[in-house]
Amino acid sequence: MRILISGASVAGPVLAYWLNRYGFRPTVIERAPTLRKTGGHAVDLFRPSLRIVERMGLLHTIADNEVGTERVTFLMEGASPIRLDHHSALGVTNGRHVEIMRDDLSEIFFDATRDDIEYVFDDSITSVDDGQDEVRVTFGHGSPRSFDLVIGADGLHSNVRGLAFGEEHHFSHHLGGYVAVATVPDHLGLSAEMITMADPGRMLAMYSPRQMDEARVIFMFRTPGRLDYHHRDTTRQKELLREHFGGTGWEAPRLLAELDRAPAFYFDEITQLRLDNWSRGRVSLVGDAAYCPGPAVGASTSMAVIGAYVLAGELAAASGDHTAAFPAYEREMAGYVRKARAYAVRMVKQVIPGTRAQVWAGAQALRLIGALPAQMGRALSKRINSTGVHEDVEVKNYPDSLQD
Repeated sequence: MRILISGASVAGPVLAYWLNRYGFRPTVIERAPTLRKTGGHAVDLFRPSLRIVERMGLLHTIADNEVGTERVTFLMEGASPIRLDHHSALGVTNGRHVEIMRDDLSEIFFDATRDDIEYVFDDSITSVDDGQDEVRVTFGHGSPRSFDLVIGADGLHSNVRGLAFGEEHHFSHHLGGYVAVATVPDHLGLSAEMITMADPGRMLAMYSPRQMDEARVIFMFRTPGRLDYHHRDTTRQKELLREHFGGTGWEAPRLLAELDRAPAFYFDEITQLRLDNWSRGRVSLVGDAAYCPGPAVGASTSMAVIGAYVLAGELAAASGDHTAAFPAYEREMAGYVRKARAYAVRMVKQVIPGTRAQVWAGAQALRLIGALPAQMGRALSKRINSTGVHEDVEVKNYPDSLQD
């Protein structure tokens, strides 16, 4: 059974891996000419997704590429610094958590599948003709081909979703914020530490992955409505950052000055996708393309790994019958997705406090977490941050192959 997957970042290769294990013939198409190495940012894998990558035989490789953040220092105007160990700050209580650069994770998944899966780079899908027995697909460069199923694993701004479900604005909901990530020199000499500061309506953080010489800076800010800019106009995006972070203390002036020299830069709206369903005929969606809870606030990478595993498992359980597999996949993921959406809405407000009173309240909560014994502090942080949504989600157990 031939299955075309659009997107070679996280969900796409994980889905291809499991489909191949179940005897399907996946092809992964990627718009970029090579595997994307855009500077990237740190992403979280919680316990359920780590169980999946462990079954893929990749846990040790992923753990070897951890970012290495051990402590987090919070700076707030008029208050002394607050220092917490990283797991306490996140609210991880079971010890099963990995923070890894997204580019590194993508490369690990690609390397694990490249010898068994057909990858087509530097091309994209231009049309999807969903017929009774197959899907006829045309491409920007390659010749038309037919597949039994097409899966969009191509991120928040999914091309497949646009072709099969309609324009993005029908499904995206602005959560009131924006996020930017830039690669900058590590002039602070950070070692295993993230430093973050909050002002009303904005947050700034800096960290340095242990395997890299440079650092990453994260800008997040809130707005009452959507901003007017083009998603490819990085000059305008950097102007917006300077407008919203003007007058910010700490290292903000220096970091804003580095933006024009940054070798890698990312800017996007913190938006949430809300589709009633993720499948239409022989086309389905997975990961951020289907249910992005919100960039930087929703732990969407863990969701992408789980969603890809569940979709492949349901297709195998239904012997490739998409009319049974796609609804089963949606049922399995629906509860998790609903909770993740609510979690992301809460996190925007916590990560980017809107008022001085909220900044102060956040500081008091952090001080309390730091003052408690480690396990109690982590439990309190987990309760405040609602990380149990991602840490404790129960995932259906599918066989490792059709022979199991």
